[in-house]
Amino acid sequence: MVFEQEEEVAPGAVYGHRLSTVVPSSVTGEVDYALADADLAFKLHYLRGAYYYPPGDVARGLTTKVLKDPMFPWLDEYFPVAGRVRRAEEGAPAGAGAQAEAAAEGGARRPYIKCNDCGVRIVEAKCDRDMAEWLRDDAPDRLRQLCYDKVLGPELFFSPLLYVQITNFKCGGLALGFSWAHLIGDVFSAATCFNKWAQILSGKKPDATVLTPENKPLQSHSPAGAAAPRSVKQVGPIEDHWLVPAGRDMACYSFHVTEAALKKLQQQGRHAAAAGTFELVSALLWQTVAKIRGNVDTVTVVRTDAAARSGRALANEMKVGYVEASGSSPAKTDVAELAALLAKGVVDETAAVAAFPGDVLVYGGAHLTLVDMEQVDVYGLEIKGLRPVHVEYGMDGVGEEGAVLVQPDADGRGRLVTAVLPRDEIESLRAVLGSALQAAA
Repeated sequence: MVFEQEEEVAPGAVYGHRLSTVVPSSVTGEVDYALADADLAFKLHYLRGAYYYPPGDVARGLTTKVLKDPMFPWLDEYFPVAGRVRRAEEGAPAGAGAQAEAAAEGGARRPYIKCNDCGVRIVEAKCDRDMAEWLRDDAPDRLRQLCYDKVLGPELFFSPLLYVQITNFKCGGLALGFSWAHLIGDVFSAATCFNKWAQILSGKKPDATVLTPENKPLQSHSPAGAAAPRSVKQVGPIEDHWLVPAGRDMACYSFHVTEAALKKLQQQGRHAAAAGTFELVSALLWQTVAKIRGNVDTVTVVRTDAAARSGRALANEMKVGYVEASGSSPAKTDVAELAALLAKGVVDETAAVAAFPGDVLVYGGAHLTLVDMEQVDVYGLEIKGLRPVHVEYGMDGVGEEGAVLVQPDADGRGRLVTAVLPRDEIESLRAVLGSALQAAA
């Protein structure tokens, strides 16, 4: 079933937004989906991902109807994504479902997802520019124009967990933009979910979607009044509008680190040999931001470890920790030395973050946050044999310390970096990075 409506959006290169809703093809039956403590730790953050497809016969054939039709069986598999957030009622009677158990074990008013088939929002839009021109223009916030800008609340029971924006460029190219509430899963879960939709669209049979075992609240939490782990910043308590204003105007800026630049970074002495690509690129950004701000002694690191995942289709299982520089300022430390520190010096606080009972900002809250997407299959969203020519991920709900996302580029030999930083730091970032990358090339 599809419901449509028009919505007014501020004028710009992307315009003509038209909203509709897609629901599962079969009735889920008012199932309650319990959220893990780790899910709730990320509830104030939102992933934004844009996939670009070049003009041609395949792209021209991808009408909105063609893209929507496989979403019905897709949401049958991922039915929690079509639900809405609720809060457990105090004093819920025994046997009232997952929310009653959560209220008893995890505290009153604990959020959960009511799987009521309210659906995901589909947004149709147009862009008055050619895709090639759009990609050449490295202006901040191009990603946000392709991913619908909504968060959860203040009316949680009306707020979709996922928006899919279909943007048609003037040249005939196509962009698919996903706005995903981090609450329901990390970037690995999100990308896998989107890839399964593409498999169904292409007539393939995807692997089974595993949503068991049921999430349970942790048996023990940090004591009341305990300090938040060093990796994150305590905020709130947050009521029903799940966004914490950063206090500064944040911008989302993407740029490419070429294969040649990476090879140059990898040749910077013995320390570089001990570090991976993520560490080297992150170290360059750490050093750059430290030069802009004067000093950044500590960073938060959020990493994907595919081998350690539980197999659940929807989960927040990224590792969270922090690294503290010792000795000289990171602004004056070699990139290779910082990379070695990132490779071996992370203090893991994953369990402590999940166990902390208060609301927190993981990304950009306590420190500049470095996000590892090396093992995320961002180019797996292949539609009828058409592979995206460019993919970029960003984030909303980032604190003013900022976040840096590092992912493979289209051929896997370079890296695409998205920096979410205060807007007044972007020009300085460009200038400092431009010199560093030019020297490395």
